[in-house]
Amino acid sequence: MSEKKKIAVLGAGVMGTGIAQTFAMAGHEVKIIYVYDDKLRAKPMETMETGLRVLADNQALAEDRIPEILERVTCTESLEEAAAFADVIFECIVENLAVKQDYFAKLDAMCKESTILATNTSAISVTEIAEKSIHKERIIGTHFWNPAYLMPLVEVIKTRYVSEDVVHETYDLLEKAGKCPVIVQKDVPGFLANRMQHALFREAISIVENGIATAEDVDKAIKYGFGMRLGVRAPMEVIDAGGTDLTYSIHEYLFPHIENSTEPSKLLKEKLEEGKLGFKSGEGFMKWSQSDIEKSQKDLIEGLIKVARALDRL
Repeated sequence: MSEKKKIAVLGAGVMGTGIAQTFAMAGHEVKIIYVYDDKLRAKPMETMETGLRVLADNQALAEDRIPEILERVTCTESLEEAAAFADVIFECIVENLAVKQDYFAKLDAMCKESTILATNTSAISVTEIAEKSIHKERIIGTHFWNPAYLMPLVEVIKTRYVSEDVVHETYDLLEKAGKCPVIVQKDVPGFLANRMQHALFREAISIVENGIATAEDVDKAIKYGFGMRLGVRAPMEVIDAGGTDLTYSIHEYLFPHIENSTEPSKLLKEKLEEGKLGFKSGEGFMKWSQSDIEKSQKDLIEGLIKVARALDRL
């Protein structure tokens, strides 16, 4: 059995903590690197323990495993300490290209050449993030989905420079940690899953904007319709099951009638201007009390656990 790789995570926020928890649960030693005011603001160990206890409360983790998982995780403010420790470093800091470039250049100069440097960016070109580094071939994108310790998907994004060995090693590491990695062959905006997700969001907002259905009914149509099926039979399989001829006929008729704007929705812009920011303000497309928000967050975590267990993905 191969030795577990040592994992460092740059950033102690929600995603960084979730990624750290993922690898600690899989038996890896993990070091979280504080950046900015993380040490004052973030509480990664407390957040991780809470996440582990939610899993235990829902019978998705043996409670007696919690202490040994937490014992695998330490925190540091020293990039040098983390660089000397880690076989793989996952970056989870602010979505700012210049900041990411500087951190990767620093880590590239400090780490041994075999260390893989991965970014969890959800929006910025991974190729551009690598530009200021010397060893660009060891820099790769690994886009986890929140909550990282529950969502199986990780998008492994190739860059113009990355070596195939790094791609395979990263894929293998994630798969052994219980994730479902997919390889994004081209470093394009939105990578893979966000391109599809936001195409759906664009049409959902358009339906509300054009008075076809309410925001509540849009969500119901997804939750109680094709959304239930997606976890079992996703679009490409649905197309093949129905027939490419049927799909072609539907698209030929339907596409002229669905949203194809390359700009954000006017309705979405109006919501911003009115200060209707969703959970942040108590109203977006729907109204949200504090108890509604807390219930939504609780339902998300517990629902994901139930779905993952039902589909044998936990």
